[in-house]
Amino acid sequence: MANLKDIKNRINSVQNTKKITKAMKMVAAAKVKKAENTVKAGRPFSDELLHLFRKLIASVDEYSTTGLKVERGLDNYPALLERREVHTEGVLVITSNKGLAGAYNANIIKTTLKRIKDNTEKGIKTVIFPVGQKAISAFKHKSGDFELREGYTSVANEPTAMGANLIAEDIAEDFVSGKIDKIEIITTHFNNMMSYNIVNWEVLPVEIEKAETHELDPVMEYEPSVHSILQQTVPMYITNSIFQALLEANASELASRMTAMSAASNNAEEMINTLTIDYNKARQWAITQELVEIVSGAAAI
Repeated sequence: MANLKDIKNRINSVQNTKKITKAMKMVAAAKVKKAENTVKAGRPFSDELLHLFRKLIASVDEYSTTGLKVERGLDNYPALLERREVHTEGVLVITSNKGLAGAYNANIIKTTLKRIKDNTEKGIKTVIFPVGQKAISAFKHKSGDFELREGYTSVANEPTAMGANLIAEDIAEDFVSGKIDKIEIITTHFNNMMSYNIVNWEVLPVEIEKAETHELDPVMEYEPSVHSILQQTVPMYITNSIFQALLEANASELASRMTAMSAASNNAEEMINTLTIDYNKARQWAITQELVEIVSGAAAI
């Protein structure tokens, strides 16, 4: 029979763990609703931006930066629309900074490792752009045919348009300079509080199907020119794609953490009940043993 003190210590330990998991569940639950609203509010804007982008692409036959000020790779919209043979692929991997979110981070890293393996078999080199401490730590300790770039941690828990723009500038510079020929995002699509799915979003080169034109479509005039508007719209489209991916990942992570901590709290409660029964049995056994010893001693006298 287990020692009463050991069982009591285990009960206290599990109770302390339950307090932590319950608190983490409450924090995640408080944040996830706001994250869900932000994600759902951003989707219509992304759809409308895509619609506008298609209209612009359909209205121009040749891309040009003549007369435009190009100071960074993100301003060189013709280069960002260029498609070329893929020798090096960049992968923006979005994870969280913290764990205790179920299999959320593990599933994303597993998907990325499979992508690296597939690229290696095709003779394509992979460059990893990690978002979140979990991705940075995971790929630092992994070996394979990939290059790990400097990570981004601040935007993992608090996605901002400015943070998304910094990431967009980095990957655009590498794309325009020819260091990478393609870049995709591996993130999660938030479905609801209970589910999400891992998705791949192609960011560069920008692949937009031209919208169909009709005779009844209104005639649009662009000032100062369609090229200057494209120079503003292409970076906006890329930045918004990254920002929306960060929002989707943040909401999915919080929902996954809330679910995981809820399950952990329930498991802790079940373990406390089991240990309490064991404690009562051990205490009863100890009392019975003492009574037997007293009766046996009295009988011997």
